[in-house]
Amino acid sequence: MTTYAFVGPTAFGLPPMFPADVEVRPPVRRGDVETLVSTEKPGTLLIVDGTFHSYPAVGHAELRAALQRGWHIWGLSSMGAIRAAEMESLGMRGYGAVYQRFASDPSFSDDEVALLHSAEPPYRPMSEPMVHIRCFLDSLVVEGKLSVSAAEEVATALKNRWYGYRTHRALSELLPVDDVLRAEHRLKTTDLLRFTEEQPWR
Repeated sequence: MTTYAFVGPTAFGLPPMFPADVEVRPPVRRGDVETLVSTEKPGTLLIVDGTFHSYPAVGHAELRAALQRGWHIWGLSSMGAIRAAEMESLGMRGYGAVYQRFASDPSFSDDEVALLHSAEPPYRPMSEPMVHIRCFLDSLVVEGKLSVSAAEEVATALKNRWYGYRTHRALSELLPVDDVLRAEHRLKTTDLLRFTEEQPWR
């Protein structure tokens, strides 16, 4: 069974992580899964990143059709986490902290994982997803550097902006403390790293 992984900005700055028997493809867009399953024997799809604004997002119908044809589909980190939470009852499997947020909180919206990034590899991020910003703000509260109300004010201010404007500069201008978002706050990437280490799709 062939395994395909759709990956983009979540893997930016990381060395190749998937084993040699996994074919890595760009972020999934509408029609990619339909085309793949119509020409290949059933295998495994690992969906990490997908398009939000430049092209239509991967559709529920094509994922459902793939599942019905015997494909195994995992979702995590970004678009994959969204679709996995939405289609769990149909057999799509989810993984990681970001997936759990979508699965447990119906109010957790798609734009929480959206970011602006370059259109070509290595898909350099140009903004920071809200899910990372919230993790960062929560850590500041836990460390006593920021009050709960101040963290909520910063989060609300950025949530009300288009996701492409949720930048490090915008975050620093709103923060009353001198601190920076670090690698441990990037839950999407952390989920991807753990996923490739554990390889639960096997």
